[in-house]
Amino acid sequence: MVDFNLSDEQQMLVDLARSFTKAEIIPAASHHDETGEFPVEVVRKAWEAGLVNTKIPEEFGGIGLGVFESCLIAEELGYGCTGIATAIEANNLAEAPLIVAASDELKRKYLQPMTEKPLMAAYCVTEPGAGSDVAGLKTTAVRQDGQWVINGTKQWITNADKADWYFVLAKTDTGAGHRGMTGFVVPRDAPGITVGRKEKNMGQRASDTRQVVFDDVKVPADHVIGEEGKGFKVAMAAFDITRPMVAACAVGLARRCLDECIAYAKERKTFGRPISNYQAVSFMVADMAKSVEAARLLVWKSASLFDHGKRNTLNAAYAKCFAADEAMKTATDAVQVFGGYGFNTEYPVEKLMRDAKIFQIYEGTSQIQRLIMARHLFAD
Repeated sequence: MVDFNLSDEQQMLVDLARSFTKAEIIPAASHHDETGEFPVEVVRKAWEAGLVNTKIPEEFGGIGLGVFESCLIAEELGYGCTGIATAIEANNLAEAPLIVAASDELKRKYLQPMTEKPLMAAYCVTEPGAGSDVAGLKTTAVRQDGQWVINGTKQWITNADKADWYFVLAKTDTGAGHRGMTGFVVPRDAPGITVGRKEKNMGQRASDTRQVVFDDVKVPADHVIGEEGKGFKVAMAAFDITRPMVAACAVGLARRCLDECIAYAKERKTFGRPISNYQAVSFMVADMAKSVEAARLLVWKSASLFDHGKRNTLNAAYAKCFAADEAMKTATDAVQVFGGYGFNTEYPVEKLMRDAKIFQIYEGTSQIQRLIMARHLFAD
């Protein structure tokens, strides 16, 4: 029997994240969207509440939550503000390659301190000329005097300026394609690292997104994550953990759109009647609710598969693609329900629409998710 009921512990996590979102994220969201300031205090409070670094194993000081439980938290944070949620959740992406493949020594050195004080990390894979085409990255790592020397530029790196260390994917064999890539842990204070200006993005403005340049950055030999030449697999394996969580965050945004539309449609009147009485509006809201429920179920299945030791790559693609596309549609329809007010910054849905778009782009575009699906479906 499939049981869709949450356990008492899981419901406690939902309640914790929901109360935190109501008290800390929603009141701060507008300010950080307008100013682009990084939500330092909100992130610190989230860390104190145990809502950050949820995947770090218990043997390294973490709480070792499953992907399913982490998704429950991500949905609630996304409901409040996906920009702030991204700032909070970005550590999970950077930490995932270490959790998947790093030595115990590296985990102890870089993961355990994350549980002792509010440190941050960033996942450095995307480059100016290599986004979806990870195999096209140009960053290199060369052996020299018993260590590695990294050169290259990474682009659109979340939490770049706040990170205490980076996960960096680089080519160690330029002639071997994706089989010539290796993952590294690189301390932020290593000489030769330059972090660029904060990007001015359309949405999720609370998130800190920048370019990171590595100029003859020396990394100890033991800072390789997993095996040399296996970095691409490590980097992609991280997405099996994080894509369900990103999808959950998109579900949170869509749910927020739904709630805002229901409240507005009950109050807004035309021709003496609430607009909720008109089929044109009520059907749009019904479709929103349908999308939220369907996306959440895809998230739950993809997360549950991983937690039960089964490969979830295909289902994570289903969840990420569907939740992202439906979040964008739901946000666009929410602006339509609000009419002229929806186009105005005094009302919440224009921000939700701006924030929604990036879900179709980061951690693999919706087109890349469809490519993953097709390859699995047509594979022998």
